[in-house]
Amino acid sequence: MPSPDRRPHTLRRLLFGVLALVTAVAATVGGCVAVTYTRADVSTVGKVDFTRELAIPPLATGVTEPDGTRVFTLDMRRGRTEFRPGKPTDTWGFNGDHLGPTLRARRGDRVRVDITNSLPEASTVHWHGMRLPAAMDGGPHQPIPAGGRWSPEWTVAQPAASLWYHPHPHGTTESHVRRGLAGMFILDDAEAESLPLPSAYGVDDLPVIVQDVRFAGDALDGSHRMFRNAGFLGDQILVNGTLGPYREVGDELVRLRLLNASTARVYDFGFADDRTFAQIGTDGGLLEAPITVDRVRLSPGERAEIVVRMRSGERTVLRAGTLDAGLDFWNQRFSGGDDSFDILELRAAATLRPSPGLPAALVASSTPDGTDSVHERAFDLEFAGINGQPMDMNRIDFAVTRGTAETWTVRNGDGMPHNFHVHDVRFRVLTVDGAPPPPEFTGPKDTVFVPPGSTLRLALRFDGPADPNTPYMYHCHLLWHEDQAMMGQFVVVEPGGSAGVVPRHGH
Repeated sequence: MPSPDRRPHTLRRLLFGVLALVTAVAATVGGCVAVTYTRADVSTVGKVDFTRELAIPPLATGVTEPDGTRVFTLDMRRGRTEFRPGKPTDTWGFNGDHLGPTLRARRGDRVRVDITNSLPEASTVHWHGMRLPAAMDGGPHQPIPAGGRWSPEWTVAQPAASLWYHPHPHGTTESHVRRGLAGMFILDDAEAESLPLPSAYGVDDLPVIVQDVRFAGDALDGSHRMFRNAGFLGDQILVNGTLGPYREVGDELVRLRLLNASTARVYDFGFADDRTFAQIGTDGGLLEAPITVDRVRLSPGERAEIVVRMRSGERTVLRAGTLDAGLDFWNQRFSGGDDSFDILELRAAATLRPSPGLPAALVASSTPDGTDSVHERAFDLEFAGINGQPMDMNRIDFAVTRGTAETWTVRNGDGMPHNFHVHDVRFRVLTVDGAPPPPEFTGPKDTVFVPPGSTLRLALRFDGPADPNTPYMYHCHLLWHEDQAMMGQFVVVEPGGSAGVVPRHGH
């Protein structure tokens, strides 16, 4: 008899083998994803010892030259910083090993900053939130080569505010800021100084520069862990370069100038005991009146000024809790939404100096309200581009007319978090998803968080000097997103003018 055809049996065995292999691979991958998801959240709540006194960056008020110019000096350099006892870490800083001095000037001052780049590579220094000529902005069009110098000069022409400075080189901003290149730039004016607010720098008026870090031997780890599409997320917090900081305070009211100098992490700041506090300022200056809140959310680059009331002998912890920001299941976990941190412990003296009560009114609004806008623009935020286009250093996206106001609609169509920063201008948030903004959004802003699926309308006025050939930037300030070309640029032109030609770049 002929032998039976064994091919169907062999084929079935092969198919069963392939199916088993696919099932095993899927189970392994699924198991790895499940383990990664389970271990993805970070919490230091209740685990921080607060054994190191909070460092206060030195205050630099500059040197006044005979013509009245206030001159500051900054040197960008490499250093070694001992965040952990006996374990020095490689860092970058301005005028020191890590971070930089707090620069301070007044409205109306003519200022110049003499900058030396002692780093092994080119960088820039951007004056985040400052109104100034585009050629002095310190964005990617003003690179300082390794060993080079740059001396931007401008007149301070805006109200009192808590600004900051940091590098802005195209494609490497996240790396430069993460290593420690950042500092505050405080502006004063007569109106703010007339108010009974805490104002003794380092005493009852504290800079609070918050950065997340991860240590890898003697270096700051900059790797992006699996599935982290927001960018770098660290597992520990530095405040003013201090790990596990406490600060002894001797006044009933303490002003904290909060700056989110992290590269990707969004913080929901509050206190461990859920106490309320007063918010008195946003990115671009003081509010019209103090508001009482128990949380303030800041995305990278955003600032808020808050005043907390202390009781004699108590201790309270500034904490960043989990986010309620509309992130989906995946991004809530892998973009840091489930993370929580103990940030800073405030320790009140046994006897406190009395502080005057906060005034009922602060300053009148100085941002446009949208009624005089002459143009509307829309910006769709999606990873690696705005309005479907990645950044091109040689392309001017549009021109605005000096002295006019516009309304910009900003939409986040991604599931991941984004924010939106505009150089040179302070804007007002008109609506959030079609509704009036919450009170904490009513102050002057230059950076705003745009949660997934949300739409914000902003009113801006372009009062600065015209320069058709030198652009300002607008971009997501999650710095890896910025580095991945989620940025555009505009120029300010005189009435009837048009955009010029940007000097050619190699990017």
